Amino acid sequence: MVAEKWKDNLTDQLCKSILALETVDEAYRYLEDVATIGEIRAFAQRLEVSRLLSEGYTYPQIAQQTGASTATISRVKKFLEYGADGYKIVLERLKEKS
Repeated sequence: MVAEKWKDNLTDQLCKSILALETVDEAYRYLEDVATIGEIRAFAQRLEVSRLLSEGYTYPQIAQQTGASTATISRVKKFLEYGADGYKIVLERLKEKS
């Protein structure tokens, strides 16, 4: 089961709150209220790293484009390959919408 170790009523509520957002503006507003700018930028960076990895970019290319460390790139690659497929779902849906 996905998120077995950390799934509970509070994390259910968090996930549902994200799904309740309807626009990019609402998402910006929500993120600003629930996370620090650093946390938001880290999430955004990881998403871009996942996109670039899925498109076949190399670690040096990704590091140069995103400023991500090789440790971050490696961690994202690990989750792309062995994780819960969250990145893959999001990347596919973003491609469908563009």
